[in-house]
Amino acid sequence: MTRPTFPVALRLLGIGAVLLVLSAAFAVAAGWLPPHRLGPDTIVDALEAHDGRHPGFRRAHAKGLCIQGSFLGNGNGALLSKAGIFARTDSPVIGRFSTGGGQPYAPDGRLAFRSLALSLIQANGEQWRMALDDTPMFPVATPQAFVDFQRATAPDPKTGKPDPARVDGYMAAHPETRAFLRWQQESPLSTSFANDTYYSINAFRFIDDTGKTWMVRWSFEPETPFEAIDKATLGARPANFLFDDVIARLAGSPLRWRLIVTIAEPGDATDDATKVWPAERRRIDVGTLVIDRALVEEDGACRNITFDPLILPAGIAPSDDPLLPARSGVYASSLARRGGEHGQPSALAKDPQARRAQP
Repeated sequence: MTRPTFPVALRLLGIGAVLLVLSAAFAVAAGWLPPHRLGPDTIVDALEAHDGRHPGFRRAHAKGLCIQGSFLGNGNGALLSKAGIFARTDSPVIGRFSTGGGQPYAPDGRLAFRSLALSLIQANGEQWRMALDDTPMFPVATPQAFVDFQRATAPDPKTGKPDPARVDGYMAAHPETRAFLRWQQESPLSTSFANDTYYSINAFRFIDDTGKTWMVRWSFEPETPFEAIDKATLGARPANFLFDDVIARLAGSPLRWRLIVTIAEPGDATDDATKVWPAERRRIDVGTLVIDRALVEEDGACRNITFDPLILPAGIAPSDDPLLPARSGVYASSLARRGGEHGQPSALAKDPQARRAQP
């Protein structure tokens, strides 16, 4: 059978935005190779190689905005997990909106991940941290695939761009990445952080009071109606339009998302984040996320939080997804580096109008 060719549009994307998407988002929605194969410092070095070294900033999703609010459990989640967050209770939340990439002053008008990171704090002090992207699947299934992509798309020092032949070679061996990029190009893109849906992407285990285990993924679905942006206008939009928009919205009223847990059935992939579960799977609404405040990172509580999705309360545990296990080391390495650096102000702190607009 003839190997399908890599479309010209996707090749161009591979030279530009694709490199950004895969290198940056992998640190947020995936895990890493075991230490004996590739240590966390090596992975952080790879992230810096993609977008340059920017002292004081996160090595991935460098451009962000702190948020605060609460999670209102409705009691339905207690059927699946003994985690206290699912009781009929109000739990404080610290979070962060961000865009993909390791460049802290990159414009928002890019075809890159929009992300929501959260730390939900239970009454007993346990935390449920998560890092979510606005795509229901991930571009790669394994840490090794990510490393292979890094190598295939390494910029040529002479041209500053990846070698298209190497990109084609990688795509030929990884149809799942090709499929992701095609989906990203063809799917509608939201106009705002506020009307976007955010996905866990990886599977996890919920454990109830009897010890029964449920394999799940989850999503935060906005109460703000979805509106699609014209992708052709992205490059002409103001540099901080996504962040300016969410700050302005929060100055008027809180923003809300429903936390929807999707339950796997036998045969659903729990170890492959590139595979989306069928739409007819059972879905349970377990509560509402309410965001009522935004703060630039210099003023907010999110600045020094690593939104490591393996920080979990009792009643929630990792799945067998190979992208999860070594992630904590990479987050710690990145935090240690930026913690000892003197960086420049964040993109929004440099904008006096944005700072004054915060509620």
